[in-house]
Amino acid sequence: MSPTPPRSPASRTPRRAPRRPVRPAPRKRPRWAMRATVTLSVVVLASAGIGHTLLSSLDSGIARVDPFKDMKNRPRAGHGMNLLMVGTDGRDRITEAERQQYRLGGAPCHCTDTLMIVHISEDRDRASVVSLPRDSYAETPPHTDRTTGEKHHGHPIKINAAYAEGGPQLTVRTVEHMTRVKIDHYLEVDFTSFMKTVDVLGGVKICTDRRLQDSYTGLDLAPGNHTLRGGEALQYVRSRHADASSDLGRMQRQQRFLAGLVDRATSSGILLNPLKFRDVTRAVLGSVRADRGFGTDELLDLGRAMRTFSPSSSEFTTVPIGQMGYAVKGIGSTVKWDPVRSERLFEALRDDKPLATTPRARGRAVRVEVAPQQIRVQVENGTRTPGLAKQVDAALRATGFRTTGQPATARDASVRRTVVSHDPRWDRSARSLAAALPGSELRAVPGLGPTLKVTAGAEAHQVRKVRADDPQRGEAEVVRGDEVGCS
Repeated sequence: MSPTPPRSPASRTPRRAPRRPVRPAPRKRPRWAMRATVTLSVVVLASAGIGHTLLSSLDSGIARVDPFKDMKNRPRAGHGMNLLMVGTDGRDRITEAERQQYRLGGAPCHCTDTLMIVHISEDRDRASVVSLPRDSYAETPPHTDRTTGEKHHGHPIKINAAYAEGGPQLTVRTVEHMTRVKIDHYLEVDFTSFMKTVDVLGGVKICTDRRLQDSYTGLDLAPGNHTLRGGEALQYVRSRHADASSDLGRMQRQQRFLAGLVDRATSSGILLNPLKFRDVTRAVLGSVRADRGFGTDELLDLGRAMRTFSPSSSEFTTVPIGQMGYAVKGIGSTVKWDPVRSERLFEALRDDKPLATTPRARGRAVRVEVAPQQIRVQVENGTRTPGLAKQVDAALRATGFRTTGQPATARDASVRRTVVSHDPRWDRSARSLAAALPGSELRAVPGLGPTLKVTAGAEAHQVRKVRADDPQRGEAEVVRGDEVGCS
C-alpha cells in the first residue's frame, strides 16, 4: 500500500492508529482518536453498502453545471477547499400550498439570493464561512450576456445580478475577480432543496431573544428556542424586514442557522448512521446543482471532515463594509466593501488560516444588537456606598457607552439589584446595556426618552465588554458556531 492515502476513503482498510503522546486539551479529541473514528465510520458505511457504491449512484443523479468552462487567468490555488455556495430563488417545484403558506408567490428574479464562500481547511479541522452581501458593488470580467447576447468588456453590477447575466460561470468569475480566492467547487441550492434538507434532518434549532416578524415572508417567532422545519426555516433565512438591519441582519440569521445545521448534523449521529447518512445525502443531492468535479470523492471527503466538526470548529463572518448606500448610475444603491479589511479576510482564506478577527482576540466581548457608542446613559447611586455611581459611570464609559459623566444619587438608597430603566421604544438599546451589567433588571418606563438610566445596586457592579457588528465601519466580526448557536 502506498504511504500516501488514496483519494477515496472508502477504499481504505482499517489500520491501527500510530501511538502518539496525547496532550490534554479540553473538549478536543486526540488525533489518533479522530483517525480511529473516521476509519470506523468509513468501515460502517462500507459494510452497510453506503460508501463509494451508493454515493456513486447518487452522484449520477446530481444536476450538473460547468461554471469553470474556458476560464483563464484564475487566482492561484491555495490550501484547503473553497466551495461557492449560492442560494437561488428558484421555485419551480414548490407546491401551490407552500407558495401560499410561506409567501413564495412573487416572480423569481433568476438571481442569487445568497452567496457564501465555504472554506474547508486542508487538515479538515475547520470550516470558515464568508457571506457576500447580495447588493455588493462588483465589477464583472469580460463576458457575453446570456439573455441579450451582448458582449461586455466588464462593467459595474450588483454581485447577485451576475447570475442573471451569465449564470454560474459569470458568478464564479465575478467572485474570483473580486476576492482573488480560487473557487474549487460550486453548489447551487434552491428553495425546494433547502426545505427538503432541513426536513430530513428533523429540523434545526434556533433561538432569538426578541420577537421576529416579517410580513413579507410571514415569519413570526416569539422570543425563545424554536426547532424550525423546512418551510419555517426558509422564512427565517429569507427575512430581510424582521429588523432595521435589512440584508445584513438576514446574513447574520443565515449564519446562525448554518451553525445550528452543523450542530444538528454532528450531534445527532447522522454522519455515523448509514441509513440516516443515505437519506440526508439523497435529500441534498436530489435537488441541487453542482460542478462536474463535485462528486463521490468530494462528498466522502466532506463527510469525513464533518465527523470531526462541532459548532466550535466553524467560524462565520460577513465581508467588511466600507460604505452602505453607495450609489451607482443605472444600478442604484449598492454596498461597497472595505478594501483593506476585506483583502485581509480573503488573504486568510487563500493562506488557509483562521479568520483574523476573533472574539477571543477581542477579549470575548458579548455581542449585542446596538453598539454601546450609540447608547446614552445616566448613572445613579442606589446605595449608601460613596462613589459607586462614579465607579459604574467610568466603567461603562470605558466600555464605549455614552454616559453623561455626571453621576447622581437616587431617591431610594436601598437598591440591591442594579436596575436599567428605559423607554419601551428603546428596548433594543436597553438589552444591550443590560448585557454589560450582569444580573441587572430591565424596567420599562414609558416617556423616559432616549437616555437610559442605570440605578446601581448593592449586589454586583461588574461591567463587561459588549460589542455590536458595525458593517458600515468595516468591523464585521468573526464568530464561532458555538457563539451564535443556542445554549
